Amino acid sequence: MAQVKMNLKSNRRWAVALLAASSLALTACSSSREGTTAAGDTQVAPATVTITPAQGTEKARPDRGVVVKAAGGTLETVSVQAGGKPVEGAFNAQKTEWRSRWTLRPSTSYTVNATAKNSIGTTSQAGSTFKTLKPEATIGASLDWILQGNQGKTYGVGMPIILDFDRAVHNKAAVEKALEVKAEKPVEGAWRWVGDQKVIYRTKTYWPAHQKVTVNVRLAGVRAAKNVYGTKNLSRTFQIGAARISKINMKKHKMVVTVDGKKARTVPVSGGNASTMEYTTTSGVHLTMEKDNPVRMISPGRKKGDPGYYDEMIGWAVRISNSGEYLHQTSGQEYCLGKANCSHGCVRQGSADAIWFYKNAQPGDVVDIKGTNRKLQWDNGWSFWQLPFETWKKGSALA
Repeated sequence: MAQVKMNLKSNRRWAVALLAASSLALTACSSSREGTTAAGDTQVAPATVTITPAQGTEKARPDRGVVVKAAGGTLETVSVQAGGKPVEGAFNAQKTEWRSRWTLRPSTSYTVNATAKNSIGTTSQAGSTFKTLKPEATIGASLDWILQGNQGKTYGVGMPIILDFDRAVHNKAAVEKALEVKAEKPVEGAWRWVGDQKVIYRTKTYWPAHQKVTVNVRLAGVRAAKNVYGTKNLSRTFQIGAARISKINMKKHKMVVTVDGKKARTVPVSGGNASTMEYTTTSGVHLTMEKDNPVRMISPGRKKGDPGYYDEMIGWAVRISNSGEYLHQTSGQEYCLGKANCSHGCVRQGSADAIWFYKNAQPGDVVDIKGTNRKLQWDNGWSFWQLPFETWKKGSALA
């Protein structure tokens, strides 16, 4: 009889415990689903919003941008402004974080406002007003002179984008991330650093013809070196015109010019006589760089009275390298055109052909020369197409 009483007492304890556990389980499910207890109290804490830089910061580093994070919920809205202008940014996939896309401007006040919601829709708000630091030193950038002041000018399909800085860049990766090239007909391309103050962009293949290209240099706020920041952005838009490609065979003394894939002209030419290395035309992919009529040409490494010395004004000249190579009007020896190489390294043409080429040439047109034993170096002028693209890309700080 005593044993039975003990079992009944034990069973009662078990039943009470089971009932209590069931009650707790139901309350937990209700809280998760409904968000309230039986008394109607909220069980889910509001989301916490953290803004960096924090409220009142006076010397925020502009290269670190703005970061907004939500804990215990997701971000709903983020607004960042400076002088009434919005700052670009993006959420992560989970909408728990927002980051500004570009660096901030130095010596500038910013206002941030953000909202977030927890799992039951409770809204949280946060804000921050801060100021970025004043840099100890600044850095500026300029596009190669051929693009300066030529907004909307038309260029050839081989045209590179050359950016020069007014002081050394040590944080090359940070600067390169701030460079943006946008084309109506996009094609793969890459930047390559040449020293500490120059970076060059070229495409993998020639630009598709007849389109607009925009270069954005978002340098403001970029930390280019210790305590050195950019303060201004730079933007240029230019046109890629017709695909003008000239192929010159020095052994056949002939140039064939195509425009948008169609043959436009066949021209008898005369190249360098190859009596010395400097009098040998270089073989490789050149680009037209500039033109003038006339151009004063002086023999390299020779003074007046030396054998081979010359000092002449030459008409209708289009430069294709930094080593003194031009396509120009012949200054005599017309009998060589189409038959022999008689020049001092330039490519000579008859008057009518030279005038036609000069008037139609765009900066960045392709001049592909073959048939000589002197190879064009990739850094001789705009001869960047001499490097395979995979090699070119290795010069990027982001490779």
